[in-house]
Amino acid sequence: MPCITPRQRGFTLVEVLTTCTLLALLAAFSWPSLKERELQIGRIDAVQALTRVQQAQEQFRSAHGLYAADLSALAGTAPRSPQGRYAIHLALDGPEGYRVSALAQGTQAADATCATLTLQVRQGFAQTGPDARCWLR
Repeated sequence: MPCITPRQRGFTLVEVLTTCTLLALLAAFSWPSLKERELQIGRIDAVQALTRVQQAQEQFRSAHGLYAADLSALAGTAPRSPQGRYAIHLALDGPEGYRVSALAQGTQAADATCATLTLQVRQGFAQTGPDARCWLR
C-alpha cells in the first residue's frame, strides 16, 4: 500500500512575493497623498498661533490703546507655534495695524503652497493669506 504523506500547510514563495508586491504598490500610490495630508494638518499649528496673536493683540490694544510691537509683550504668544512647525514674526503696520506671519520650519517647510501664512490687521479688519486653503477654509 502506498504511503500517503500529509499535506503541508503554509504559503508558497510565489504567494508571499505577490502579496509583498501588492503591498508595495499600495504604499507607493498612497504615500504622496498621506504626505500632503500631513502638511495640511500641520497648517493647523500656524492658524492656531496666528489666531492667538490676534486675540492677544486685541487684548493689548484694549488695555493700552495701541497694538504691541513685539511678541514678548503679548500674553500667551511665543516666537514658535505650539507644535514648533512655524516661526512666528510680528511687525507693526502703522498705528492702526500689524502683520503677523508664520514661516514653516523643518519638515513643514516642504509645504510649498503654504510655506508662509500671514494675518494682516488694519483698522480692526483682518486679512489672511496667502490663500483661504492655507487657512483650511
